[in-house]
Amino acid sequence: MAEFAVSRRFVLRAGAAAVAAAMLAACEKKPSFNSTDVSGSDLGTDLSLTDSNGQARTLQDFKGKVLVVFFGFVQCPDVCPTTLAEFVQVKNSLGKDGDKVQVAFVTVDPERDTPEILRAYVTQFDPGFLGLRGDADATARVAKSFKVFYAKVPGKEPGSYTMDHTAGVYIYDPEGHLRLFARHNAGVDALASDIRQLL
Repeated sequence: MAEFAVSRRFVLRAGAAAVAAAMLAACEKKPSFNSTDVSGSDLGTDLSLTDSNGQARTLQDFKGKVLVVFFGFVQCPDVCPTTLAEFVQVKNSLGKDGDKVQVAFVTVDPERDTPEILRAYVTQFDPGFLGLRGDADATARVAKSFKVFYAKVPGKEPGSYTMDHTAGVYIYDPEGHLRLFARHNAGVDALASDIRQLL
């Protein structure tokens, strides 16, 4: 009878240890992202710009939130407005967690995108969206940090131009680490799923 009690205790302990090991493994399971995981890369370490309200901003200012960074310009005819509209839907689909997401739109056309124009543009999508800008040198420095390409393309009218630029979204976790790169038109469900995992 004593031998049975000892072996039963052994089985119970072994069972508890197995359950604990399984739970630990579940906790350590890597997230399955839809976007490209760029964790640990040297991308996006410099985001020192001024927001459209005149306040200097760095990555430190956004800790505690999932930060979404997108490069574009106000007169962009397609990629920029569709991306911003997509993130309105992403925030809505996250419910209350949508308040923990900060979208920052970095202009690659500071020559035309004044603070006033930039603020009016981003806030028409969502009052909480931020426009970020710098002078030509600051824009080039920050774009280099993200390995973002941009260039002026002459328009049909004399003196007119448009901008070519990288179309993708950079997503930071609440600790301020760059984690994901999402391609244009990644889709609301895929982006929301990725952000939920970061939150």
